[in-house]
Amino acid sequence: MVEGVGDHGCEYMTNGLVLVLGSCGRNFAAGMSGGVAYVFDERLDFTEKRCNRQSVDLEPVMEVQDEEIVKDLVTRHLELTGSRRAKWILENWSEVLPRFIKIFPHEFKRVLGVGRSRQPIFRSACGRSRACRADAAWVRRPASWNTLVSLRRAVL
Repeated sequence: MVEGVGDHGCEYMTNGLVLVLGSCGRNFAAGMSGGVAYVFDERLDFTEKRCNRQSVDLEPVMEVQDEEIVKDLVTRHLELTGSRRAKWILENWSEVLPRFIKIFPHEFKRVLGVGRSRQPIFRSACGRSRACRADAAWVRRPASWNTLVSLRRAVL
């Protein structure tokens, strides 16, 4: 859990759970092969300028389970640190939720038996839009999906 990260964030990450609530430098997720990261796209340029997409899929946070993971982590961060950023995010949850991006490595998806994303994330004038994929049927939840839930519980 961080409020910002410089260049090469989550580079060669092999396991774990990361939540970035602030700005990111360039080359995020380069060589990432495991774990999951969630990034608040503060500058609305993460997909185009900040993320190295060679080994990861970028997905909107549409699944209820993903939303719960992110909200739980932000809430815990606020409780432990008194962060003004975390407080603002929680106070404006419904407006800022579409700006969160899930970074899911191809290799980790293969191990979990999750299909690769069929569509890229699209942007609207106001940032990431849920409307681009209103139905989440293209996201197949594997039997081993509980692995991600276990990662969350281990962190909390």
